Amino acid sequence: MKSFLSVLASMLLVSMAQASSLPGDSANGKRLYDTHCTECHDTSVLSRSDRAVQSLDQLREQLSSCSHMANAEFSADETRDLLKYLNDEFYHFASDR
Repeated sequence: MKSFLSVLASMLLVSMAQASSLPGDSANGKRLYDTHCTECHDTSVLSRSDRAVQSLDQLREQLSSCSHMANAEFSADETRDLLKYLNDEFYHFASDR
Protein backbone atom coordinates (compact mmCIF):
# COMPACT_ATOMS: atom_id res chain seq x y z
CA MET A 1 0.00 0.00 0.00
CA LYS A 2 2.84 2.37 0.86
CA SER A 3 4.52 1.88 -2.53
CA PHE A 4 1.19 2.41 -4.32
CA LEU A 5 0.75 5.76 -2.57
CA SER A 6 4.33 6.72 -3.44
CA VAL A 7 3.76 5.94 -7.12
CA LEU A 8 0.47 7.83 -7.12
CA ALA A 9 2.08 10.86 -5.45
CA SER A 10 4.92 10.80 -8.00
CA MET A 11 2.47 10.68 -10.89
CA LEU A 12 0.54 13.63 -9.50
CA LEU A 13 3.69 15.67 -9.03
CA VAL A 14 4.85 14.98 -12.59
CA SER A 15 1.42 15.97 -13.95
CA MET A 16 1.43 19.17 -11.93
CA ALA A 17 4.97 20.01 -13.04
CA GLN A 18 4.06 19.49 -16.68
CA ALA A 19 0.94 21.64 -16.43
CA SER A 20 2.80 24.47 -14.74
CA SER A 21 5.60 24.30 -17.29
CA LEU A 22 3.72 26.45 -19.80
CA PRO A 23 5.45 29.75 -20.43
CA GLY A 24 3.74 32.98 -19.48
CA ASP A 25 2.62 35.12 -16.58
CA SER A 26 -0.43 33.60 -14.90
CA ALA A 27 -1.11 36.74 -12.83
CA ASN A 28 -1.29 38.85 -15.99
CA GLY A 29 -3.48 36.17 -17.58
CA LYS A 30 -5.91 36.47 -14.67
CA ARG A 31 -5.97 40.25 -15.04
CA LEU A 32 -6.69 39.91 -18.77
CA TYR A 33 -9.41 37.32 -18.10
CA ASP A 34 -11.03 39.52 -15.46
CA THR A 35 -10.89 42.52 -17.79
CA HIS A 36 -12.06 40.96 -21.06
CA CYS A 37 -13.75 37.63 -20.48
CA THR A 38 -16.06 38.16 -17.51
CA GLU A 39 -18.33 40.36 -19.60
CA CYS A 40 -19.60 37.14 -21.26
CA HIS A 41 -19.13 34.58 -18.48
CA ASP A 42 -17.58 33.97 -15.09
CA THR A 43 -15.13 31.20 -14.23
CA SER A 44 -17.92 28.66 -13.56
CA VAL A 45 -17.93 27.89 -17.30
CA LEU A 46 -14.32 26.72 -16.92
CA SER A 47 -14.98 24.25 -14.15
CA ARG A 48 -18.14 22.54 -15.47
CA SER A 49 -17.97 18.77 -15.73
CA ASP A 50 -19.33 18.94 -19.29
CA ARG A 51 -16.98 21.61 -20.59
CA ALA A 52 -16.21 21.47 -24.31
CA VAL A 53 -12.46 22.02 -24.02
CA GLN A 54 -10.66 18.71 -23.50
CA SER A 55 -7.07 19.46 -24.57
CA LEU A 56 -4.47 22.20 -24.62
CA ASP A 57 -4.95 22.63 -28.38
CA GLN A 58 -8.71 23.02 -27.91
CA LEU A 59 -8.03 25.59 -25.20
CA ARG A 60 -5.87 27.55 -27.64
CA GLU A 61 -8.65 27.42 -30.25
CA GLN A 62 -11.29 28.47 -27.74
CA LEU A 63 -9.15 31.36 -26.57
CA SER A 64 -8.84 32.55 -30.16
CA SER A 65 -12.60 32.34 -30.64
CA CYS A 66 -13.30 34.12 -27.36
CA SER A 67 -10.89 36.95 -28.15
CA HIS A 68 -12.86 37.55 -31.33
CA MET A 69 -16.14 37.62 -29.40
CA ALA A 70 -14.65 39.93 -26.77
CA ASN A 71 -13.46 42.22 -29.55
CA ALA A 72 -9.98 42.08 -28.07
CA GLU A 73 -6.74 41.69 -29.96
CA PHE A 74 -4.29 39.96 -27.65
CA SER A 75 -0.59 40.05 -28.36
CA ALA A 76 1.36 36.78 -28.46
CA ASP A 77 2.54 37.44 -24.89
CA GLU A 78 -0.99 38.18 -23.66
CA THR A 79 -2.31 35.03 -25.35
CA ARG A 80 0.45 33.02 -23.67
CA ASP A 81 -0.41 34.62 -20.30
CA LEU A 82 -4.12 33.84 -20.69
CA LEU A 83 -3.36 30.28 -21.71
CA LYS A 84 -1.07 29.81 -18.71
CA TYR A 85 -3.63 31.25 -16.29
CA LEU A 86 -6.51 29.16 -17.64
CA ASN A 87 -4.46 25.98 -17.72
CA ASP A 88 -2.85 26.49 -14.31
CA GLU A 89 -6.08 27.37 -12.55
CA PHE A 90 -8.74 25.30 -14.31
CA TYR A 91 -7.64 22.80 -16.94
CA HIS A 92 -4.29 21.30 -15.87
CA PHE A 93 -3.44 19.89 -19.29
CA ALA A 94 0.10 18.63 -19.75
CA SER A 95 2.25 20.94 -21.82
CA ASP A 96 2.79 19.54 -25.28
CA ARG A 97 5.13 22.29 -26.47
